[in-house]
Amino acid sequence: MSGTSLDGIDIAIIDIEGRGYTKKIDVIAASATQYPKAVREALLGVSNTMTHTATISRLNALLGELYAEAFLATCKKRRIAPDSVQLIGCHGQTIYHEGEPCEYLGRRFSNTLQIGEGSVIAERTGIDTVTNFRERDIAAGGKGAPLVPYADYVLFRHPKKGRIALNIGGIANLTAIPAKAKPDEIIAFDTGPGNMIIDGLVRKLTFGAQSYDKGGAIAAQGEVHEALLKGMLGDRYFSLKAPKTAGREQYGAEFVNGLIATGVSLVDLVATATEFTARSIAEAIVNLKGNFADVIVSGGGCHNRIVMRRLAALLPKMSVFNSKKAGVDPDSKEAVAFAVLAYQTKLGLNGNLHSATGATHSVILGKLARGR
Repeated sequence: MSGTSLDGIDIAIIDIEGRGYTKKIDVIAASATQYPKAVREALLGVSNTMTHTATISRLNALLGELYAEAFLATCKKRRIAPDSVQLIGCHGQTIYHEGEPCEYLGRRFSNTLQIGEGSVIAERTGIDTVTNFRERDIAAGGKGAPLVPYADYVLFRHPKKGRIALNIGGIANLTAIPAKAKPDEIIAFDTGPGNMIIDGLVRKLTFGAQSYDKGGAIAAQGEVHEALLKGMLGDRYFSLKAPKTAGREQYGAEFVNGLIATGVSLVDLVATATEFTARSIAEAIVNLKGNFADVIVSGGGCHNRIVMRRLAALLPKMSVFNSKKAGVDPDSKEAVAFAVLAYQTKLGLNGNLHSATGATHSVILGKLARGR
């Protein structure tokens, strides 16, 4: 898995047994590999922008090589024989996503593009590889996101308690799982920005020396600009009904540059953006229908103490905690999710929850590149 923060490649190697929604999942190994600086800058350069097709084609092939290398390095480090792994699921790097239909050349449609060539991964590792998960959901009338709710349901559903699985990556997304919920009762959507705006501001503040606000240390030094925050919370995205999806096209460089143009100090902007993330997440949760006891947090944002502290304060009737407490590593949960989705694909079973994505029906996701 490599997400909208563009920080690198997350690897999870799992054992999985069972069919349907009752599965036994054991995480055997997990690791994270940072993108080389030049690769990250190139990806930023093609994300949500019009760019030369040669650059995208080259990055597509290069990421396939990097994903294969990261997988093989994880196997070597953890002394796992690569040929003992039967299947790879790779989300790829999203460089463009339009979950809402666009008008183009006289037609109206949604679209998405993740790069990281599965054929390269399959050839380098010799293992069957599933990629391109989102396109089929879009073809079925969905928004192509969120897809992780299937795994959230498998991992976190509870017979007595309503639970919310919250992932704070570049974008924050939640899966609301009522007690004893059936799959079609799941509600899931992107709440809005996660770390994306904070990361962009921190890079500006530190002239690229830091790519994120470690532990929320910078935010703790600033003051929230309430008037600016109020305007940010008025963004039309928050008034849209679920299912809905957000990305770099809403909260990327253009949004960050707009904040900087206000003249507010960068430290205060980091504090304000941090509060914006926490407040937008909390408001999305408060507005859910139903009774929910737990908020189980994963993704890089769970390490930001300011975000976690504010979520706990804004949601006083709920228990807000790191997914590690629920037995799932917060930094590899999304990688686990795409291993689970690849497993569904290999078995010829549906992988999307259409109640979460807005698709007209559930479908088999992904494209399979055969290994050797």
